[in-house]
Amino acid sequence: MALHIIIDGYNLIRNSAALTVLDRQDIQLGRESLVDMLAAYRSVKHHKITVVFDGTDAPVYSQSHDRVKGITVRFSRSGETADEVIKRMAAHDREKALIVSSDREIVTAAAACRATTISSSEFEQKLLLGGADGSGGSREDDVVDRRPFSTQKKGPRRRAPKSRRRNRKRIGKL
Repeated sequence: MALHIIIDGYNLIRNSAALTVLDRQDIQLGRESLVDMLAAYRSVKHHKITVVFDGTDAPVYSQSHDRVKGITVRFSRSGETADEVIKRMAAHDREKALIVSSDREIVTAAAACRATTISSSEFEQKLLLGGADGSGGSREDDVVDRRPFSTQKKGPRRRAPKSRRRNRKRIGKL
């Protein structure tokens, strides 16, 4: 199943230390830096990525959505927030969507649609690990799980709920 990463653009920019500095200088510079980071990440991991921004700060010449360096950039229409666009996209893609936002309202709505969610700061760490070295993943993924051997039965009580296991599996694809 192909993964569609839907990002709350300004939420990620304002939760990132490096991008916040650029955003304070010029809002367009912050958006362009985010798209550049995502394009570098996409060259390593070939997921479909959509970044959603509020249309109130959109450049005058921009369309409601555009494709830049393989990343789909969407601006909400007038009278609509980026949160509403993200919720609608999550409802459309359902299990295929991975929503990147620290906004509780978006996370709750996405979880109700069975979409996977990840916080902006956690995604930024994955983004930097995935794009920093050419391996396409962190070194932690290569380590084999070395639990001590035991004959004790492992029943359902030791198993995480199905929804949590499914989300962990999807996030592991980042």
